[in-house]
Amino acid sequence: MDLDVFVTAHRAEWDRLEHLLHRGRRLSGAEADELVALYQRTATHLSLIQSIAPDPMITTRLTQLVARARATVTGARRATWRDAARFLTAGFPAAVYRSRYWWIPTAVLSTLLAAVIGWWIGAHPEIQSAIGAPDELRQMTRPGGEYETYYSSHPAASFAAQVWTNNAQAAAMCLVLGAFLCLPVIAVLFVNVLNLGVGIGLMSSAGRLDTFLGLILPHGLLELTAVFVAAGTGLRLGWTLIDPGPYSRRAAMAQQGRAALGMAIGLALVLFVSGVIEGFVTPSGLPTWARIAIGIAAELAFLFYVYILGGRAARAGETGDVEALDRSAELPTAA
Repeated sequence: MDLDVFVTAHRAEWDRLEHLLHRGRRLSGAEADELVALYQRTATHLSLIQSIAPDPMITTRLTQLVARARATVTGARRATWRDAARFLTAGFPAAVYRSRYWWIPTAVLSTLLAAVIGWWIGAHPEIQSAIGAPDELRQMTRPGGEYETYYSSHPAASFAAQVWTNNAQAAAMCLVLGAFLCLPVIAVLFVNVLNLGVGIGLMSSAGRLDTFLGLILPHGLLELTAVFVAAGTGLRLGWTLIDPGPYSRRAAMAQQGRAALGMAIGLALVLFVSGVIEGFVTPSGLPTWARIAIGIAAELAFLFYVYILGGRAARAGETGDVEALDRSAELPTAA
């Protein structure tokens, strides 16, 4: 295809479409029909140019024209409570369910790695010496030490808000940084696993592993699950950049990126629940068994939410992406 000839042949149509778009709502019935026809033809022109003879300036102009025309033809759609309900009952749990083959292995491997690090530190006093001086370690692990007072060092409400903010940022980093070939996600995940392993090792060496688990499990089950889901989704996003499958790399990344954005919102809500548990339940005077039971109940509720609601929605075709009307049009690519 001769691009110059093609542009010369169709420039008048594009100029006419732009003129009609400037007219806005002041179109007659015939002009509205003409706008729809020009929108459809211009979208075809754009796909042809992108597939056969891409030119940055022409592609940019036509992309803007098609986007504006599409918004005019279909009309702007405002988010409603129905959208929020659909997201919470179908979109988010389905996205988590569909990415389970990424975050479940991430969770298993991370937990095993934390256990190995904990055993390694607990069984080797020389490693403990490298972490801190003996007096410092005793101050951290003794009854009433820093590991215990950490959860009651601030008012419950402000502590819960701080924990929620920190964890939400970590989850968002995993989701966003996944686009950089997975490596930053692995680094963020390893830091979290290393901190957990150090706590296990130091408290087990002091003979207080049961106390440590009693403090971690009430909120940690749900919190770590959310982090693992975020990390698994980030890794999936990064792998999409490497292997987009049957789609173009741009289309595949757009689809996974939109789903990841929704996951970030949903996981922020999950981490809010774990932050409330960490701020109000973990440091409470409840018996250890009762605090752990609350953590297990929250974790089981989340898994029920993902596997029952999410599984049902995924089998019905839900992907966690935005609705079709809110997506950009996907153009054909050259074979």
